[in-house]
Amino acid sequence: MSMTDPRSPLPGDPTPAQRLEEILRVDHAGEYGAVRIYDGQLAVLGQSAAGPAIARMRDQERLHLDAFNALLPRHRVRPTLLTPLWHLAGFALGAGTALLGEKAAMACTVAVEEVIDEHYAAQVAELSATEPELAARLDEFRRDEVAHRDEALAAGAADAAGYEFLTTAIKAGSRLAIWISTRI
Repeated sequence: MSMTDPRSPLPGDPTPAQRLEEILRVDHAGEYGAVRIYDGQLAVLGQSAAGPAIARMRDQERLHLDAFNALLPRHRVRPTLLTPLWHLAGFALGAGTALLGEKAAMACTVAVEEVIDEHYAAQVAELSATEPELAARLDEFRRDEVAHRDEALAAGAADAAGYEFLTTAIKAGSRLAIWISTRI
């Protein structure tokens, strides 16, 4: 049940407080993973022409992560137990796509940011009535993610070899990471 769902809760539905915990936990994990993806890309492409853009996007993701680092203790929410996995997986995804070239790294950004755009948009809709300040913050972050996607597309992401396969696989992995991080 979402926080604004008009139906009566069913057994097993999270309470509004539990739902807020899920949202904060998964968003923290997502921003942590995004920083690690960009760290991996910078390890490979930091001195390339794409390096400054990747560093700028990473720095913006760090600001998002800092916000969630403050929100978790304020709401008494623990991070996902899978943080060590996302530490390794994020870096590996970033470095792996960067090893395929600048356009593949940008394709990774497009895929992840498209999933996060949808994810944040759904949360903004869910939270706008009950948690308007958080909803506004998430919408601000969503706009940043869309700007990252647009910048990656402008940098030639769609020209990456195997773009459709690469982005489809990364989107599937991102959606799975969201599903898992909401629960664990």
